[in-house]
Amino acid sequence: MSQQVATSKPLGLIAKPALVAAIIGPIQSASGWLIAGSLWVGYDPVRQTISDLAADESPVKAIMSSFFVFGGLLTLIAAIYARTLSMPGRVALFISALCTFGLTIFPTPLVGYSIWHRIFAISSFALSAGWPLLAMRVRKDAPWILRPTATIIGTAAQTALALWFLSTWTDPSATAVGVWERVVAVSQALYVSVVVVVCYLQQRKTRSVA
Repeated sequence: MSQQVATSKPLGLIAKPALVAAIIGPIQSASGWLIAGSLWVGYDPVRQTISDLAADESPVKAIMSSFFVFGGLLTLIAAIYARTLSMPGRVALFISALCTFGLTIFPTPLVGYSIWHRIFAISSFALSAGWPLLAMRVRKDAPWILRPTATIIGTAAQTALALWFLSTWTDPSATAVGVWERVVAVSQALYVSVVVVVCYLQQRKTRSVA
């Protein structure tokens, strides 16, 4: 009986703030390193990471740091207002956003590395890769993108990209770490957008039918 009562409750809704944040997310993600990188003469986006743009020695630190903070805020908004996602997934997104603030507070130096920056960065990438599985819904009325098959595939793909980047990032001989980081960063931001938009569209369709 308790299970029937639980599943009879309507799904949470995707509120407008989550939709707006999700749509802006990938745009600001790419805009940050494109703008900051273009203003730093000599910066190599193929070999250098996005975090280098926010390093203490970087001439564009303030610009890139601002985009990091903005991206973290957008993720927080999505985590709070995308109520169609199950709570564990929303919590993972929320903590990922906090990690974004952490890696901004503890920037990486251009020579060497910061332990705290790496801890926050790795945690952010890991949570951003794993949240789809945690956001899974097994209800029949759940959007297809939150059902087990879609969340497992999405998490596997995001995890594979994140692991590839992390292995490249920690390899001193790697020559394309910047490229892989950008692929992962945009992919993770875009996946949040796709999930939120798909859920929102199904929500509107359900309402119009009702």
